[in-house]
Amino acid sequence: MPALRSLPAVTAAALALGLLVFSSPGHGQTMTVSETESTVVAQASTGRTAAEDQSIRPFKIQVPQAALDDLRRRIAATRWPDKETVADQSQGAQLAKLQPLVQYWGSGYDWRKTEAKLNALPQFMMNIDGVDIHFIHVRSRHKNALPVIITHGWPGSVIEQLKVIGPLTDPTAHGGGAEDAFDVVIPSVPGYGFSGKPTGTGWDPDHIARAWAELMKRLGYTGYVAQGGDWGTPISSAMARQAAAGLLGIHINLPATVPPEVAAVLPMGGPAPAGLSEKERAVFDALIASGKMGNLAYFTMMTARPQTVGYGATDSPAGLAAWILVHPGFSQWSYGADPEKSPTKDDVLDDITLYWLTNTAASAARLYWENGARGSVVVAAAQKTAEISLPVAITVFPEDIYRPPETWARRAYPNLIYFHEVDKGGHFAAWEQPQLFAEEMRAAFRSLR
Repeated sequence: MPALRSLPAVTAAALALGLLVFSSPGHGQTMTVSETESTVVAQASTGRTAAEDQSIRPFKIQVPQAALDDLRRRIAATRWPDKETVADQSQGAQLAKLQPLVQYWGSGYDWRKTEAKLNALPQFMMNIDGVDIHFIHVRSRHKNALPVIITHGWPGSVIEQLKVIGPLTDPTAHGGGAEDAFDVVIPSVPGYGFSGKPTGTGWDPDHIARAWAELMKRLGYTGYVAQGGDWGTPISSAMARQAAAGLLGIHINLPATVPPEVAAVLPMGGPAPAGLSEKERAVFDALIASGKMGNLAYFTMMTARPQTVGYGATDSPAGLAAWILVHPGFSQWSYGADPEKSPTKDDVLDDITLYWLTNTAASAARLYWENGARGSVVVAAAQKTAEISLPVAITVFPEDIYRPPETWARRAYPNLIYFHEVDKGGHFAAWEQPQLFAEEMRAAFRSLR
């Protein structure tokens, strides 16, 4: 039965959602999950389990219209709270800003445009350690392109990196030279987007780092680099700490640079340690102020009770949007209609809709719980930065959650080969400033080619 052997294994979560479409590698077929469910069961009986299947399977997305109709019905039936009693964001997502966004989501937003954009890219599935990993893989037309694996965070997704694919893979069309070209691999973190959802514990950043190394190995790359922001930082850093085979170096934004004496007093709100420079003191004061404003309340809640967070965000589109937009990385965004001011409201809704359609509010939040014992992602000791001997490059974007000083960065990373503070961009730098982000990656990795 050759047609059965060519079909991919499908995760139980994907079957339950009924959202995915796979292209059969041997025959170019496209079948919906409902059409293939019985076939997948038959394939399992041949003895080849998903965990044993190391094949790379082409992947495409086709969301049933019924799922989009259900989303719109839920939005139309939203029960809104009363307006906050303050004039700022200190109580959370503001009604006057969130309500029109959600109303547009239910009436004017078109998911099919994003679906088509994703399906125009080479997408694949690969099973690693029993979990299906979804990834985008775009090879450059230029010879000797440097392979890079780019990792998103929360509440982001592969949507974050779509705008940098062109500048990275085709630099001659975006202000660079052929020698700046990258082959780009963008995976969805387990529990996020179209990747499978781990059914047991243990998928922390260290485990994901090992999975990424395996992914690059199976793609045939013997020399490559890694980039990450948000959760992508501890994941890429873990790859470097583990000295993954073939990894040449990493580039990160939101690095773990906070030194021990600062980390010790931040939870108490100070006082500042003696001996800080003027710039270091400014960063310390900003971290203290951020803590007092409750900017990391979402981090605390998902680290402690991700399942509880998942119920409301899974059941209510407005609840999901409000929870995602509570992230301080969105605080500077206007997400309006102007397509020249990235990210736009459609960009924001592309990301939120991906979480909704894949039902990943809870599974994505569990990464915080998995990391709980490790502690803060910006504390050097917690992330064991001193154990990283591979080259590290850092770009500081001015509107990020904090702006690490170079003195802290050089103290944290023994082999820091590049440090640059740019003049614009924030936490979701690839999304907000794709051209600048690509230029930073070219500069950061130039010496490793």
